Formats: sequence, C-alpha cells, structure tokens
Amino acid sequence: MTKPRSWSWLLLFTTSGTLLCCALPITLVTLGLGASVATMASAAPWLITLSQYKSWMFALSGTLIGLGFWAVHRPGRACPTDPELAAACASADRWNQRFLWLSASMWCVGFIAAYALPLLQK
Repeated sequence: MTKPRSWSWLLLFTTSGTLLCCALPITLVTLGLGASVATMASAAPWLITLSQYKSWMFALSGTLIGLGFWAVHRPGRACPTDPELAAACASADRWNQRFLWLSASMWCVGFIAAYALPLLQK
C-alpha cells in the first residue's frame, strides 16, 4: 500500500502539470503575453506534448484527486491508539487534507482556464 505522503506528492505533481500545460499558457495569451508562451514552449518543449493531451491530463489528475479524497475520508479509517503514533497520524491527516485541497484548487483553476476561458472569448 502506498504511503499517504506519496499520494500527496503525486496529486500535486499531476495538478501542477495541468496548470503548466494548459492553464498558464492560456492565461498568458489572454493577458497579451504570447511571446512569453513562445519562449516557455521553446525552453520546455515537453509542455507542447502535455497540451496535446490536456483532456487526458485533466481526466487522470481529476481521478487521482477523487481517489485522494476517498483515501482521506473513507469510512472506517482510524489512527492508532498509541498516543505518539496517534499524534503523528493526526498530523499526517492534516497535511494530507491540506495537500488535497491545494491540489483540488489548482485543478479547478486549471480547468477553468483551459476549458471555460476559451469559451468566454468566442
């Protein structure tokens, strides 16, 4: 079984990927900074590949966030009874929830920038 900390970093990585590939370039172009996007694409050509698969990126990261919410809030989940382990478990739970909400927020910002903003510009 994967450690909860690993889930947190995986969630942040995938949602950061959706922001880098899709939300950031669209936002920069909307603000009239197209040259910055061209520079960014030439400096990091892998962003173009991510952008080509943005639907898959959003689907994968959304699924991982959903799994993260399930893992953090699933029924029957409990911390150990040992006081020291219980304190460590409670601390890890708080951090996991923070990472999860940060990831979900980043995903929402990316989704709005990638799918809603282009519709508003038509």
